Amino acid sequence: MPSPASLRASTAAWEALFRAQVTVMREIQKLPEFKELSTREYDVLFNLSRCPAGSSRLSDLNQHLLISQPSLSRMADRLEAKGLLSRLPDPTDQRAVLITLTEEGARLQKAMGREHVKGIHELIGTALSAEEFATLQELANKLRLHVEAP
Repeated sequence: MPSPASLRASTAAWEALFRAQVTVMREIQKLPEFKELSTREYDVLFNLSRCPAGSSRLSDLNQHLLISQPSLSRMADRLEAKGLLSRLPDPTDQRAVLITLTEEGARLQKAMGREHVKGIHELIGTALSAEEFATLQELANKLRLHVEAP
């Protein structure tokens, strides 16, 4: 059984991390680059752009997102209707469908990504030193890997 001090420390750290993320995300959602697409829609395009094969099953893509599978499916429908992604039959499984960025989707993701990087820097770039950002990245990765570990 963890000690009360250990429970308080982990909970306080989690709350601080969560509140920082909520605060930053609220400001990011106000950035001009998110007028055309929401941050969640952009996240889908961004994660698709990082797929090694250039495409993904919705269920695999969903592992990187904070939305439900049905919500992702509806979002994919909307993004497809906007001409930003397309669906292709999965050559390894006739029941499955792969989604991939269209040329327009890839162009928009890159354009929004360039502005997004600038917006993030303007928002938090001076909050920490380079060493503190490196430590934050290291700690965040350590937490993620710990939770992902079997």
